[in-house]
Amino acid sequence: MTSRRIVFAVFPGFQLLDLAGPNEVFVQAGRLAAGAAGAAGQGVAVDTVAAAPGPVASSGGITVTPTLTAGEVTGPVDTLVAVGGRGVHQACQDAEFVDWFARTSRRARRTASVCSGAFLLGAAGLLEGRRVVTHWSACDLLAQRHPAAAVDPDPIFVRDGDLWTSAGVTAGIDLALAMVEADDGPEVARAVARQLVMFVQRPGGQAQFSAQLAARRPERQPLRDVLDWVADHLADDLGVPALAARAGMSERHFTRVFRAETGRTPAAFVESARVEAARRLLESTGTTVEAVARACGYGTRETLQRSFKRAVQVTPGEYRRRFAPHSAAG
Repeated sequence: MTSRRIVFAVFPGFQLLDLAGPNEVFVQAGRLAAGAAGAAGQGVAVDTVAAAPGPVASSGGITVTPTLTAGEVTGPVDTLVAVGGRGVHQACQDAEFVDWFARTSRRARRTASVCSGAFLLGAAGLLEGRRVVTHWSACDLLAQRHPAAAVDPDPIFVRDGDLWTSAGVTAGIDLALAMVEADDGPEVARAVARQLVMFVQRPGGQAQFSAQLAARRPERQPLRDVLDWVADHLADDLGVPALAARAGMSERHFTRVFRAETGRTPAAFVESARVEAARRLLESTGTTVEAVARACGYGTRETLQRSFKRAVQVTPGEYRRRFAPHSAAG
């Protein structure tokens, strides 16, 4: 069995989990694939590559010793991955390292970044005309530095052809699982997720934040109470008149202060909360899509279908088939 070669580019100040998480996914998948083929070995070969020899300190202080320097990388590369971390901007100033990354990307089957590793992709000229994502806190900066890239701040990972990018830290694990699914099928990806004791394999279209985290926490206690109440009453009437009455405000005043303090309209918050709840039910229960629609306040399956696909880019049924541990009919 020929091993797939995964190459991680690291630098001083890299984020350790950006390396360790995806690395473990690939190694576990390789072992499963090798075992299924009756072959010896792990089925995957991993290299960590730095600009210079010697230990490289992560942003948290733990050091790793790269297996190769950039000048020592020869032979085929299946997947080239730029990790992120505080040191990425300094790494982008290393012209030789950036040039190595660009040249290696051209001969790799696919190229990826975890978190702020997207800046290294940008420095290597790989983002132009591509839809990409990075950590939520760095999306604006990435868009400013690379205006020809289509930076989408919402998904946890994005695949644009042979270029894969992910949001912060743990999203790199989701990215790696998606690559495993693309290479070896959903059963292997699910087996790896179970081995790593992950609650669920998250799809790329899932937002970086839950509805509660995506909305700024308001200063006014009545608005805080409304946000908390919505999560437990998704099947109720959550229109502006009902929410304003619960907050003890006029509709116009409620709408104005809600947006000012949360950064979202009441309708947008309610919509995201309902989609998030529907996603959880589809992932973890065998409840029919019709019942999910009713429980989350959509009323009908068709209304849920439209809203869910708009937010997650797949239908509820497709989402369940791909990401629920045990798919159910409906």
